[in-house]
Order: sequence, then structure tokens, then C-alpha cells
Amino acid sequence: MGDYFAHPTAVIDDGAEIGEGTKIWHYSHISARAVIGRGCSLGQNVYVADRVMIGSGVKIQNNVSVYEGVELEDDVFCGPSMVFTNVRTPRSAFPRNTSKDYHRTLVKKGAAIGANATVVCGVTIGEWAFVAAGAVVTRDVPAYACVAGVPARRIGWTCQCGGRLKFELAAACCPDCGRQYVREDGCIVKLREE
Repeated sequence: MGDYFAHPTAVIDDGAEIGEGTKIWHYSHISARAVIGRGCSLGQNVYVADRVMIGSGVKIQNNVSVYEGVELEDDVFCGPSMVFTNVRTPRSAFPRNTSKDYHRTLVKKGAAIGANATVVCGVTIGEWAFVAAGAVVTRDVPAYACVAGVPARRIGWTCQCGGRLKFELAAACCPDCGRQYVREDGCIVKLREE
């Protein structure tokens, strides 16, 4: 881990690992034992807790806290002011603040979470899924699914590029980039690019 940029107002605790080319902006705080990959961008007022794993190419917009128990794979996008949780039954009088109390949340490669969305702990957001702004995710989101609402429900499918997929029978072609997909056993599979 090495050459990264941190704004002078950012706080980087000893022991944090930050990849080359990552940029950390105003008033952000990276805790010890956090691991952040290469080429990431963390906006203003981002908090990354102990033992959080963030892949490479991740973009975290302003005012996002990534709490212990959350893992972001490569190329994930977190929109402004979206919220992660890590405890299912929080109580001020009964603190739950040890690793055994935290429920794992996994956001897989390329997934995007819109502004002001909330991700309740213990879920997995699949590869290249899209969570609409303001949605509240309370259960797993399949790969390539587009979810919206409170609670979030699938409203369609998305391409890796973000284009909307329309399936005819069991196949779809992205109108924006031409990538092709098939539906197999309830899952969306991208066909290999030539």
C-alpha cells in the first residue's frame, strides 16, 4: 500500500492500509485496520470503520459512513448520504459494539447505491445491481437487479454500464452498449464479450 492523496483535514489512523492512487477528501476519517484498495475516491465527510474492506476503483460520495461489518468489492459506487447499518437491534441502554454484534453486509463488484438509500445490515447486494435513490434495502439484491422503494423491490434489470435491460423471452441486449444477457434459473448471466 502506498502513494495516495489525503486532504489536510482528513484523519488517517495508524494501521490503515490505503492503495495507490486513492483520494480521500475533506474531513474524512479512516480508522486503523481499515483496508482500502487502489484508485478509490472518498468524498467529503466519509467515515471508514475498523476492519472494513474496500476494493479498488470504489467511489464513496459525501457523507457516507462505512461501518464495521461492511465489505465493498471493486468498482462499487455509494451515492451521497446513503446509509449502511451494522446492528439489527440497536439500543442505547444495551450497547452492541463488538465484532460479534455486527452483521455482515457485502456489496459485490460494480454495484451502485443511490443517494440517501439505506442498506440494512446482513444483506448481499449482487454484482452490478442498482439500488435507486432513497430505497431501503432489507433483503438480498440479485446480480444485475434494479431495486427501488421502501422496502426495496425489484423493478427491473440493469446492464453493467447502467442501461436498463428489457428481456424478450430469456434474452436481453443493452440499448446503450450492446452487452447481451440471458436469464438462467432465475439469474441474469452476461454473455461473454467477443
